[in-house]
Amino acid sequence: MFGTIIWFLVGVALLLLIWRTGIGMLKSMTSTLPPPPPAGEMRRINVRYRCGVCGVELRMVMAPDQDPPPPRHCLEDMDFVAPIE
Repeated sequence: MFGTIIWFLVGVALLLLIWRTGIGMLKSMTSTLPPPPPAGEMRRINVRYRCGVCGVELRMVMAPDQDPPPPRHCLEDMDFVAPIE
């Protein structure tokens, strides 16, 4: 008798835990994306550049705008390789 009550309470506790987790996951999927940051603040990007002279590669992950100018290396502008997905 006492064991049955304990198993019932454990089952109810697990039910509430799973229910709250599921509702929390559903609510997180319906939230809207935040607006883009104002101009001048750093933005997350993923682009790669390669130096045409020596072949060194650079991955840029933060920039003030979405399409930054290429960096310079060996006194030349680096070549755009590909975005990292």
